[in-house]
Amino acid sequence: MAIVLFRVDDRLVHGQVVVGWGRPLGVNRIVLVDDQVATSAWEQDLYRMAVTGDVEIDFVTVAEAERRLRDWQADVRRTLVLTGDLQTMAALHAADPVTVHRINLGGIHHRAGRKERLPYLYLTDEEMARLVALETAGAAIAAQDLPTTPPVALKALG
Repeated sequence: MAIVLFRVDDRLVHGQVVVGWGRPLGVNRIVLVDDQVATSAWEQDLYRMAVTGDVEIDFVTVAEAERRLRDWQADVRRTLVLTGDLQTMAALHAADPVTVHRINLGGIHHRAGRKERLPYLYLTDEEMARLVALETAGAAIAAQDLPTTPPVALKALG
């Protein structure tokens, strides 16, 4: 159980991820899956500033993540896999549905066309339909901003 959390959070690496989730779960590695960030040294430097010295952070493309999921799962480091959007997480699930079987919806914020489902979660009807399809394909999906708050099942998000 090296991967302890698969999380979608459009703010990527920030205090809620590092402290709120990382500490209670004993995370010592964060893998940020984002094609743009994986090729941007200055963005990587910014995100590195958000983690403490005892937490390793890796920046990978979607294609690289799809290839490395099983390696991360077999590794002894407690890993949080983080994406900034639903499409990327769905791609990871499609690549390895056995490994990517539980998905946490964290901060997905307001944008045109999105409806508030929870104070920290805004989704379009199309995004909801994609999540329902992902759940039908075997993923367990729940919204939860912090580990101290109860998870909210996808079906309760309407």
